[in-house]
Amino acid sequence: MVDMIVQNVSHKGLTDMTFTLAKADAKKAFKIMEQVASDVGAKQVIVDESIAKVSIVGSGMRSHSGIATRMFAILSNEGINIEMISTSEIKISCVIKEKYGELAVRALHTGFGLDAGDVQEEQ
Repeated sequence: MVDMIVQNVSHKGLTDMTFTLAKADAKKAFKIMEQVASDVGAKQVIVDESIAKVSIVGSGMRSHSGIATRMFAILSNEGINIEMISTSEIKISCVIKEKYGELAVRALHTGFGLDAGDVQEEQ
């Protein structure tokens, strides 16, 4: 199942389409996409299985500005390049290199005050 789709800016009459799906489906999707690419005259199909997706989710994103900026700054401060971004009203997802997945999650948890020691009990 495809879970993220991004269309990139067209250059010289060509447009890149990028999508993510479960790693287990990569080989099957590649075979299908090769046929589709041939049918529509696409230049090439590339598969990158060494990615991770990190997301922040919350209904509070509707009313609090700067959440995306904060997320991007946290990742940037860790030297993590964002390869793809998808957003909605309550979710921001970033595709990054797989090797940075755990670092990104830890940095985002800390940056948004979600570490176990940062959670305050309601009184």
